[in-house]
Amino acid sequence: MSLQPVNPRPFLQARVGTEVIVRLKWGQTEYKGRLESIDSYMNVLLRDTEEFIDGKPTGTLGLVLIRCNNILWMGSAENVEMTDLGLR
Repeated sequence: MSLQPVNPRPFLQARVGTEVIVRLKWGQTEYKGRLESIDSYMNVLLRDTEEFIDGKPTGTLGLVLIRCNNILWMGSAENVEMTDLGLR
Protein backbone atom coordinates (compact mmCIF):
# COMPACT_ATOMS: atom_id res chain seq x y z
CA MET A 1 0.00 0.00 0.00
CA SER A 2 1.49 3.34 -1.02
CA LEU A 3 0.76 6.61 0.70
CA GLN A 4 0.07 9.75 -1.25
CA PRO A 5 1.04 13.15 0.15
CA VAL A 6 -1.97 15.33 0.87
CA ASN A 7 -1.96 19.08 0.53
CA PRO A 8 -3.25 20.56 3.82
CA ARG A 9 -4.32 23.86 2.21
CA PRO A 10 -7.67 22.55 0.83
CA PHE A 11 -8.41 20.96 4.24
CA LEU A 12 -7.86 24.29 5.98
CA GLN A 13 -9.70 26.40 3.41
CA ALA A 14 -12.72 24.09 3.61
CA ARG A 15 -12.88 24.62 7.37
CA VAL A 16 -12.79 28.42 7.47
CA GLY A 17 -15.82 29.42 9.55
CA THR A 18 -16.04 26.07 11.38
CA GLU A 19 -14.76 24.97 14.78
CA VAL A 20 -11.34 23.32 14.83
CA ILE A 21 -8.96 21.92 17.42
CA VAL A 22 -5.28 22.84 17.22
CA ARG A 23 -2.62 20.92 19.15
CA LEU A 24 0.70 22.64 19.78
CA LYS A 25 4.04 20.86 19.47
CA TRP A 26 5.11 21.57 23.04
CA GLY A 27 3.34 20.64 26.22
CA GLN A 28 -0.19 19.31 26.27
CA THR A 29 -1.83 22.46 24.96
CA GLU A 30 -4.83 22.48 22.64
CA TYR A 31 -6.93 25.34 21.36
CA LYS A 32 -10.53 25.03 20.24
CA GLY A 33 -12.07 27.85 18.26
CA ARG A 34 -13.66 28.97 15.02
CA LEU A 35 -11.16 29.13 12.16
CA GLU A 36 -11.33 32.76 11.05
CA SER A 37 -8.62 32.70 8.37
CA ILE A 38 -5.35 31.22 7.16
CA ASP A 39 -2.53 32.84 5.23
CA SER A 40 -0.10 31.61 2.58
CA TYR A 41 2.23 30.24 5.29
CA MET A 42 -0.69 28.40 6.95
CA ASN A 43 -0.66 30.55 10.07
CA VAL A 44 -4.15 30.27 11.58
CA LEU A 45 -6.42 32.85 13.18
CA LEU A 46 -9.00 31.47 15.63
CA ARG A 47 -11.99 33.34 17.05
CA ASP A 48 -13.84 32.53 20.31
CA THR A 49 -10.87 30.41 21.34
CA GLU A 50 -10.75 28.18 24.40
CA GLU A 51 -7.46 26.86 25.82
CA PHE A 52 -7.06 23.33 27.18
CA ILE A 53 -3.98 22.05 28.99
CA ASP A 54 -3.84 18.32 29.73
CA GLY A 55 -7.46 18.13 28.52
CA LYS A 56 -8.67 20.59 31.18
CA PRO A 57 -10.11 23.98 30.23
CA THR A 58 -7.98 26.89 31.43
CA GLY A 59 -10.09 29.75 30.07
CA THR A 60 -11.23 31.63 27.01
CA LEU A 61 -8.82 33.73 24.99
CA GLY A 62 -10.95 35.26 22.24
CA LEU A 63 -8.98 36.02 19.08
CA VAL A 64 -5.76 33.99 18.73
CA LEU A 65 -3.10 33.88 16.02
CA ILE A 66 -1.07 30.66 15.95
CA ARG A 67 2.10 30.58 13.92
CA CYS A 68 2.26 27.58 11.60
CA ASN A 69 5.51 26.13 12.93
CA ASN A 70 3.98 25.74 16.42
CA ILE A 71 1.18 23.43 15.25
CA LEU A 72 1.55 19.68 15.71
CA TRP A 73 -1.85 18.82 14.23
CA MET A 74 -5.20 20.37 13.50
CA GLY A 75 -8.61 18.81 13.01
CA SER A 76 -12.29 19.53 12.79
CA ALA A 77 -13.99 19.86 16.19
CA GLU A 78 -17.30 18.40 15.01
CA ASN A 79 -18.57 15.73 17.38
CA VAL A 80 -15.33 15.75 19.37
CA GLU A 81 -15.05 16.52 23.06
CA MET A 82 -11.66 17.49 24.46
CA THR A 83 -11.85 14.47 26.75
CA ASP A 84 -12.26 12.18 23.70
CA LEU A 85 -8.86 13.11 22.29
CA GLY A 86 -6.99 10.77 24.62
CA LEU A 87 -3.88 12.92 24.52
CA ARG A 88 -1.40 12.26 27.27
